[in-house]
Amino acid sequence: MSDVSDVSPVTGRTTAPAPPESLPPSPLAVPPAGPPAGPKERRALRAVLRWTAAAAVFGVLGGGVAYGITAQDRTDVPGLSTKGDDRWDYPALVKPALPAGAPLPYAPDNPGVIHYADLDRLLLPAPAGSVPDPTLNGDRSRVSADRFLQEFGTDYRVSSMRDDLAHGGPVQIAARGWTMPDGTATRIYLVRFHSVGYRSAFTSLYLSNAGVAPRVLKDVERESVVDEGYDSGRRVPYVQHDVYVESAPTGPVQVRHAYLAAGDIAAMVVQSRKGSAAAVPFRQTTVLQEQLLG
Repeated sequence: MSDVSDVSPVTGRTTAPAPPESLPPSPLAVPPAGPPAGPKERRALRAVLRWTAAAAVFGVLGGGVAYGITAQDRTDVPGLSTKGDDRWDYPALVKPALPAGAPLPYAPDNPGVIHYADLDRLLLPAPAGSVPDPTLNGDRSRVSADRFLQEFGTDYRVSSMRDDLAHGGPVQIAARGWTMPDGTATRIYLVRFHSVGYRSAFTSLYLSNAGVAPRVLKDVERESVVDEGYDSGRRVPYVQHDVYVESAPTGPVQVRHAYLAAGDIAAMVVQSRKGSAAAVPFRQTTVLQEQLLG
């Protein structure tokens, strides 16, 4: 079984990373709940897009060297402390190779906080025993913005999100999904933007909130609230997360989901199961995806 890794101070990392708060602040404040964004808000976001697109940093081509994820104590991982805790059997994780000469995403010589690795290689691989989701089986795991937005069902801001993504938003969207023998379905999306500035603007406008999830996902009957059991006081360096669980009473299925922000990449992890969705595999999956982006 794969243990999660490369995140805790107890791993013996020789360089103390800067906290997530050191990333460039969001150029837009989180909007209050209410009706869809008006023309003024649209103009503000597009102004951010124009500015950040002009400053976009592109990767170089060539062969690279993979860098690994080191071992981490299970007690450092939220909700994972014993061998019999129902976690899934993931492959051993290795961060993908970088193009020749490309810096790590959080290195001092990468002020744009760009992930230069292939986006599909940053997706968490499926665990043993899973069946792939055929709707997320595109070339190099690429999917359209519409497929990504399907996850938000009839949320009132989907049209605004589609509009902003269409006007120069992401460079790429990659996704992977699977279903386990117990019926638990998982889908992970990585959205790479032209710059950390535009990613920050998009996540602040649509995906960030406190207490109650800012978006209502499909299959969620009422609302999702913060998963209080996810944080253990230790975080993956440079990766911000908002983690939610559908509150009772749920519909036919229960949904757990997380929004991650890491440099130029926004990620979403969605897990659902008829009846109730177990906490341990969801938290394990989310932590592992954080580590691949961190």
